Amino acid sequence: MSVETKKPRVTRKPVVMPVLRGRFAAIDFETADYERNSACSVSIVIVENLKVVETYTRLIRPPSRNFVFTYIHGITWNHVKDQPSFCDIWPEFARKLENVDFLAAHNASFDRSVLKACCESTGHQNTSSPFLCTVKVARAAWEIFPTKLSDVALKLQIPLQHHDAESDATACATIMIKAREKGHTYEELLQKHALKPSRAKV
Repeated sequence: MSVETKKPRVTRKPVVMPVLRGRFAAIDFETADYERNSACSVSIVIVENLKVVETYTRLIRPPSRNFVFTYIHGITWNHVKDQPSFCDIWPEFARKLENVDFLAAHNASFDRSVLKACCESTGHQNTSSPFLCTVKVARAAWEIFPTKLSDVALKLQIPLQHHDAESDATACATIMIKAREKGHTYEELLQKHALKPSRAKV
């Protein structure tokens, strides 16, 4: 007669949450065409202790003269032809993103894909900071639907010049600040709404 033996219970290690410093960057890209590496404008808004401490906005000369989305953001090839390329601005760009807990963006999967494509096409190393989507934050914190940035800004009374990179990034930063002031911690928001890590390119 065989005797069944109970398998010892495996003790799961507790999930260790990162220690956040209360410093994050809101980011917004505008692109010239359907190619993700066609960034023609970028803005980074650095927030520390619920206050905007720095804003960095640049026009970018994309790899191609082809502009499809001028009707959305108003930027043309003539605006950017004498501006630095992404490769030129990356060193300063990367310094702005040092020591941030996360990057916030509205429809963050788009901005993350633009940053990833620009880094890959220029041979630069991408940031390792997680991305947090303010679409998800707005829905979770205030149940705002529809959740376009213009809708959220109107609901929360945030000034917005939509599709201007600096205005969009500032609005994203303000959404995060307001969510924090409403009682939602950054740790909670990251745990629930951070984008899943993107797959490495094979």
